[in-house]
Amino acid sequence: MTFLIPGPPPKSGSDGSGAPDANPYRLPRDVQPVRYDIVIEPDLEAARFVGEVRIEATVQRPVDSVTLNAADLECSDATLRQSGRAVGAEISFDPETERMTLRPVDGSSLDVGQVQIACRFAGELNDQLRGFYRSTFVDEAGETRTIATTQFESTNARRAFPCFDEPDLKAVFGVTMIVPPDLMAVSCGELVSSEATTDGRRRDTFADTIQMSTYLMAFIVGDLEATDPVDVGGVPLRIVHVRGKSALTAFGLEAGAFSLAWLVDYYGIDYPGTKVDLIAVPDFAFGAMENMGAITFRETLLLADPQKATTAELLRIVDVVAHELAHMWFGNLVTMDWWNGIWLKEAFATFMQVATTDAFRPEWKRWDEFSIERGAAFDVDALSTTRPVEYEVVSPADAEGMYDVLTYEKGAAVVRMLEQYLGPDRFAAGVQHYLERNSYANTTTTDLWDALESSSGEPVRSVMDGWIFKGGYPIVSVDAHSSGLTVSQHRFVYGTGESDDADAEIWSVPVMVRARLADGNTVERRLLLADASATVDLDGPVEWTVVNAGGHGYYRVRYSGDLLAAVARQALEVLEPIERYGLVDDTYAAVVAGDASAAEFIGLVTDLGSETDLHVWQRMIWGLKGLHAIAEPAGRETVAVLIRDLATTALGVLGFEPQPGEPDLDRELRGVLFEAAGGRGRDELVRTRARELFEAASGNGAAVEPNLAAAAVQVAAASGDETDYERMVELYRSADTPQSELRYLQALLLFEDRQLFERTLELFATEVRTQNAPYLLGAAMTHLDWGPVAWEFIRDQWDELTSRFPQNSISRMVGGIRGLNTRDLATEVETFFATHEVPQGALTVAQHIEKMWVNVRLREHEGARIGLPSQAQTS
Repeated sequence: MTFLIPGPPPKSGSDGSGAPDANPYRLPRDVQPVRYDIVIEPDLEAARFVGEVRIEATVQRPVDSVTLNAADLECSDATLRQSGRAVGAEISFDPETERMTLRPVDGSSLDVGQVQIACRFAGELNDQLRGFYRSTFVDEAGETRTIATTQFESTNARRAFPCFDEPDLKAVFGVTMIVPPDLMAVSCGELVSSEATTDGRRRDTFADTIQMSTYLMAFIVGDLEATDPVDVGGVPLRIVHVRGKSALTAFGLEAGAFSLAWLVDYYGIDYPGTKVDLIAVPDFAFGAMENMGAITFRETLLLADPQKATTAELLRIVDVVAHELAHMWFGNLVTMDWWNGIWLKEAFATFMQVATTDAFRPEWKRWDEFSIERGAAFDVDALSTTRPVEYEVVSPADAEGMYDVLTYEKGAAVVRMLEQYLGPDRFAAGVQHYLERNSYANTTTTDLWDALESSSGEPVRSVMDGWIFKGGYPIVSVDAHSSGLTVSQHRFVYGTGESDDADAEIWSVPVMVRARLADGNTVERRLLLADASATVDLDGPVEWTVVNAGGHGYYRVRYSGDLLAAVARQALEVLEPIERYGLVDDTYAAVVAGDASAAEFIGLVTDLGSETDLHVWQRMIWGLKGLHAIAEPAGRETVAVLIRDLATTALGVLGFEPQPGEPDLDRELRGVLFEAAGGRGRDELVRTRARELFEAASGNGAAVEPNLAAAAVQVAAASGDETDYERMVELYRSADTPQSELRYLQALLLFEDRQLFERTLELFATEVRTQNAPYLLGAAMTHLDWGPVAWEFIRDQWDELTSRFPQNSISRMVGGIRGLNTRDLATEVETFFATHEVPQGALTVAQHIEKMWVNVRLREHEGARIGLPSQAQTS
């Protein structure tokens, strides 16, 4: 299947998706907001809210009505006041476009100038985790408590109050909340007054915000408490959480304080708000949300006990905290003009989160870890159903579909590639120039390129447009010649979905080369490959070379046979870990694309058996698990033995037991190797040890190092029985940290017994929080034996599941079909989705389906050859 891609989206104000007058979902520009005053009264017991909004606006030309956004609201008592005269307004709704029109009841018009729009409204605190919604938790006394909280991005502020709900219609917000006296209220501004009302409630008034978009507004109320604020350069920063979880806040505070200070220094611009609240919410559809000064998070991404959390879990907290704080400038202070430019904020915040985390804990090698996330973007971008990073957005459903790996990880990867090509100092200067020039305003992609061109003197726009406005990416082929190398590019694609002119597609590729020459000298070259091929003159024949030196380019590399053999033989000595990661990743991708055999990948992994780097090991093991999943029984056993042998040998070198003072990544690597050996490798000694560690970690035994404890849970589940299953369900329900709760839920997916697996599916569908259940059900379809059972469960309960779960999570749940790899089942899945649409993720679902078929073809081509003698595998 093919997805037709338009050219670069037009800027707002021209014809096309960005033009309000051409898009039925966009508001006219004849009335524009300046200020909102919102009074909101949530009733947590009734799951309802009422409120009143007054909007100061500017009439740009005479009009006979005002149109703004409203959805799922009951609106009444609308008035329009101009020049001291107030007139009632008739209210009409267009549910399809989520617009509300106010028309003076006396037939009068509004003149150019200021107007005040007032309206009362009411609505339900919904369970869909969008707009103004309810979240619940069980307190220390065992009572269920309710929180009312918000999630407005992209177009859900209109579900909480009538507003001009588009990113370029910025305004100042003043918020007042009327709440029960025993509950805490939080909003974007600091609390400036709190007074009792005559009916026994409390009126909390918050300071005005900066001029900003509606999607950045937030208000939360519930049985909450806050840490003491930490002063970060004059800005108070604290964590807000449900009562009773203060012991889990220290690490998040440390990460927040470091990130805020580091980002102020990087941007060279003061924090644009007056306070920072990091708010842990029990139910949250996204990972976190950058509401101005009131950032909301999933609990697992903010609250943790460092003595029990793994390195990866702690890293993720720093990542997400840094990501959201990065938005305070890139997104909040300077905002994309329209939703087609979501990548402008999300890709840059992803880039900044990695840079910040790398500064916070350099020993975590965060930029090496980013190779894994970039690989997820590679995987989607090699499909015919990929899309450009920036493309046409018309409706709210289109905007929801932008929140994917291409916006975040591909966008961040090409930003990182550009930074490395320009140099970090010139790049940072361009970013500061961009933010200073556009503060409190809205921009398009070209504004960023112009600022970077100005600071660097390089043709940034001509280089980067191809990476942003065109889907896909190149593979750079490398051959030797007498005085250097020949490099050429063509589009990298999986399978048979590519267009006829794929070979003719050209990018401006920043290529970094390092090579050892026959005379023993090592040389480096940098070039911009803007044609189909080029010669790299190195002044002599090459012994070995690494193209994409440094590992930061968004392209794959395929070496000629002799060059590949030469670099693979010496990879452990001559390549940096991130470069070895790229070599392994590119080789596995070539297997999936049909350009290399499984035997070639297995040979490379075997050559790297003495590897000591965590991230390279992760990619090697994931690749072997991928081959294990598609192999026939005999081949599956061969791969299992290989995983066991490689993992146990590496464990023997690293040591089975943690050592005092050893690096964090060694501890994480031990967990990875332990899980591989005891899971797919089925090593009995490891399984026995895993059970001992599991009992110690889940009982009253000695503390177990967190990375090893987490791995032991997985291995114990993979080899567990019904008694183990009941124990893990109990541990999930009584977990004392968010990370532990999720860890035990994920472990339930590893039990091999079908009846236990089916119980897990029911548990996910009925009991587990809706923020987690769709993702867990998706993961269930990747189960080695029972993935098809999970598919049947989802298929048969489709209507119930999709009505219960947040709409933006459905396409994520469907992502599990990528794990299915038989032709008959793939045909059934594709037929099902031909009549069961996912409006917020239609393109994402198409990508899942295409990748499923890629896996089917991979199994049919390689599955029966895995485990055969090498000459048969490569024939």
